[in-house]
Amino acid sequence: MNQQASALVTAADISRLAGVTRATVSNWRRRHPDFPAPAGGTDASPTYDVDAVRAWLSARGQLPEDTPADELRTALRTHPGDGEPALHLLPALLAAAWLDWKEREALPELRDDALLRWARSATADEADDVPGIEGPTYNADAVGPLRALVRCVAADGAEAAMDVLAERLLEDTGGTGTYRTPHPLADLMARLLTDSTGAFPVSVLDPACGTGSLLAAAASAGATALRGQDILVAQAAQAAVRLRLSTPEAVISVRTGDSLRSDAFKGLTTDAVLCNPPYGARDWGHEDLAYDQRWAYGVPPKGEPELAWVQHSLAHLAPGGRAVLLMPPAVAERTAGRRIRAQLVRDGALRAVVSLPQGAATPLHIGLHLWVLERPNPQAEAPGTVLLVDAAASENRDFDWAAIDDTVLSAWRHYRADRDGFTGTPGIAGAVPITDLLTEAVDLTPARHIRTASRQALRPALLARQASELYGQLHRAAQDLTDLSTEGDWPPADDRPLDWRTATIADLLRGGALSLLRTAPAGRRTRSGEPLPQPETDLGGRPTLTATDVVQNRPASGTTADLPTDAPLPLIQGSDVLLTETLRVGHSVVARVVEPDETGCFLGPHLLLFRPDQRRLDPWFLAGFLAAEQNVNAAATGTSIVRVDPRRLRVPLLPLAEQQRYGAAFRRLHELRTAAHRADQAAEDVTRLLSTGLTGGALLPHGHGSA
Repeated sequence: MNQQASALVTAADISRLAGVTRATVSNWRRRHPDFPAPAGGTDASPTYDVDAVRAWLSARGQLPEDTPADELRTALRTHPGDGEPALHLLPALLAAAWLDWKEREALPELRDDALLRWARSATADEADDVPGIEGPTYNADAVGPLRALVRCVAADGAEAAMDVLAERLLEDTGGTGTYRTPHPLADLMARLLTDSTGAFPVSVLDPACGTGSLLAAAASAGATALRGQDILVAQAAQAAVRLRLSTPEAVISVRTGDSLRSDAFKGLTTDAVLCNPPYGARDWGHEDLAYDQRWAYGVPPKGEPELAWVQHSLAHLAPGGRAVLLMPPAVAERTAGRRIRAQLVRDGALRAVVSLPQGAATPLHIGLHLWVLERPNPQAEAPGTVLLVDAAASENRDFDWAAIDDTVLSAWRHYRADRDGFTGTPGIAGAVPITDLLTEAVDLTPARHIRTASRQALRPALLARQASELYGQLHRAAQDLTDLSTEGDWPPADDRPLDWRTATIADLLRGGALSLLRTAPAGRRTRSGEPLPQPETDLGGRPTLTATDVVQNRPASGTTADLPTDAPLPLIQGSDVLLTETLRVGHSVVARVVEPDETGCFLGPHLLLFRPDQRRLDPWFLAGFLAAEQNVNAAATGTSIVRVDPRRLRVPLLPLAEQQRYGAAFRRLHELRTAAHRADQAAEDVTRLLSTGLTGGALLPHGHGSA
């Protein structure tokens, strides 16, 4: 590693460094002649000398104390232009992760020569497990990044350090178009692999694994042999490290290269395949692979790369093995692919197509499809139907993954248990005979086959009674909303918005005004695969409050399976303030004070718990300002996963009486938002049911038959 004299940082880096928005950095550049001049970059995207920026910020009191993650980012910035430093730190990250907490705490304090000796010795074996790395050498120039890395691992955990390395790797590989499969979607895809007895496949392959989210979901569901390949070295390396951090007991093999052109697992037969293939890549090797033996269902046209991935996945399955692929919806209807679709349906290889709501995964403006495929078993009778599920038909504004999971998995479970007797759900799911699909177009879009509800499936009397009950719920919810929305007179401030003196959470922690607690994700084990010692905390059957519970404002639904096994487990107390640590796509972070029935629950992963000294901080005041959009934006880090750095959040310094006035306002806004959500959900439920009843002939309009 060749270290340069000083790092270059962008405006975005400066905003993170100072804990302000990018707009504030732009204002500083315009209004302050002494702001450091650009040292590189372009006119549109200049870069600045980090030492000059730090000196400028420090002189104005705008430089918060560095977190270990910040130190690691700065250390990586001393090697601009390529991802080699971050890539070569991955074996050291794995080695540090296998240490117990006492050894991790001691590691950053080693002398330079001792730290280098540890790195060379500890990473000798780890490097073989990280694709794209051939024996990293750690010389004197590597001390700074190494020390920053082990300090970050000791303070924030290996996953947090991995996220910082991932940011740098994404920048250096120009990772446009590389996206992780969202965790809820990855979990849903994995659960579609479960067989009728509830058993999960032992071995799973992902031929376009990215950073490994689908393989991680398979491991969580029970797979013990995980194989992946990705064309980007940085992605494959991340996948290997993330999988080893989360499931070190599994057999893991991750390779680099183009799976279609140069299959690293050629000849491998696996139990299952999970894949989110690249979309619309016309240069996938059509000319070179025209006579490939994998095209058992037809040579994929140049404009149908997704059908090449479908057949690649089927070729790796054992007879009866299953694959789940995330596909763009056009694959179900494009003219060029109709012959291959017809053959997949005719041979029984395509078992189900599920349409998802918009926003389920990138690209967010398209409702993607899940294709469930099985390698035909020559000894078994070919199925006569294909399951089609329109999960987008039950979409609501809050994008309820629990409801989507229930819709999809319930339909798949009942269909698999009794294909011939499966009646489906009107307008949502149905078993469509293959003769109905083998038309000239071979259109497999679920909505075009099952949106029309079956008249025989509708029961008029039952629908009328359900409609009456839902109307009652809507009336009560609307009354609650009306009662809470009577106070609409909010006086303005003076001519300008108030400008408070603020303190960072890091400052308040040092001053003892509050404490910060969090829980690491579950599943951490030793390198040998043995579970780590159980904590001394008495589990006692307590529920776990999850991040999803906080977002949806529902009772604690988690279990001890959501918790780690090697650390004390925080218990929630009254007046604690909860903040979601990661940002969901299209949503804001959520902050609120715990409800009375949540006291005594375990704190789940991906939640931050602030415990204020109530003699100095009002809880609802704290919650309101912590979740402020401009506050969160200034404290957000990460690219593929956006995480809030709690120590950078700022809170106004106000007298307690003034805090309590703001706290009462924030609490009322929380109650108003909750009531609005209940009313919105009730209106959605009643209108959907009435629409189904009216269009299906089970319900009559008001006044029907009257004079």
